Amino acid sequence: MPLSRLPRQSRQIVAYVFSGGVTAVAHYALLIGLVELGGVAPVPATLAGFTLGAVVSYALNRWLTFDATHSHAQATWRFALIAAGGFVLTGILMHLFVARAGLPYLPMQIVTTLIVMVFSFLGHKFFSFADREGV
Repeated sequence: MPLSRLPRQSRQIVAYVFSGGVTAVAHYALLIGLVELGGVAPVPATLAGFTLGAVVSYALNRWLTFDATHSHAQATWRFALIAAGGFVLTGILMHLFVARAGLPYLPMQIVTTLIVMVFSFLGHKFFSFADREGV
């Protein structure tokens, strides 16, 4: 069944999961590379990965997931605001899990990713890309 035949909400979820997968690969590759090869601490490494992932996420979600009604100029600052919230949330969660609780960084990054993914989807759907209804 072609993706275009799915109901609008289902298409959005499939596209968001795909975009999120590509974004996560970029984020995790940089995170793991910085920690394992570069000797960078997990919290700053994950924030660097988050920043790379945000760039990938913006491009894919604007193109695939949401029917953006705002121009790039409007969507960019809106996206950046939600991304800044996700960046702060990522930093806080990873600091609590890894630096404070001493838990392993990769499993805690997975937990953090799931939490931030829900926050980001809702923020981008209702604020960043101002979906068109009924499309």
